[in-house]
Amino acid sequence: MESRDVAKAALEIAMTVSREEEQELKQSFLEQGIRAAAVDYGGEFSTSLQKVVERAVVAARRERTIGGSHQEEGAVAGAAREALVQVMPKALGLNVGGKVGIAHGGDHIAVAVFFGIGLLHLNEVAVGLGHRAI
Repeated sequence: MESRDVAKAALEIAMTVSREEEQELKQSFLEQGIRAAAVDYGGEFSTSLQKVVERAVVAARRERTIGGSHQEEGAVAGAAREALVQVMPKALGLNVGGKVGIAHGGDHIAVAVFFGIGLLHLNEVAVGLGHRAI
């Protein structure tokens, strides 16, 4: 399993539109040896960084994408924070809405954020991706 495969899975699941599509992708990834999870998020960016990281860790545990070890939880938290830092220049001070995707395969964990950013219907789109090896 390569880090590229896991990163691609995280991005794909973060970009799903419906729960049905998400479930189909999760099953497809599982057949490839990749466990994945996703969680929706929306709110003001700068006040919600910690909440996004926490939701990523909780979703990864709930969906059994990771086990309960500190190393795996820390890897998800670190990768989520890295992904958020990548979208920060566009999102600071604005509202975001979208999805966080988490994927784990082999020694690799990737977290992707796919957000619409802005006010009303004047949205910008941003993607961030973080990776950790465990």
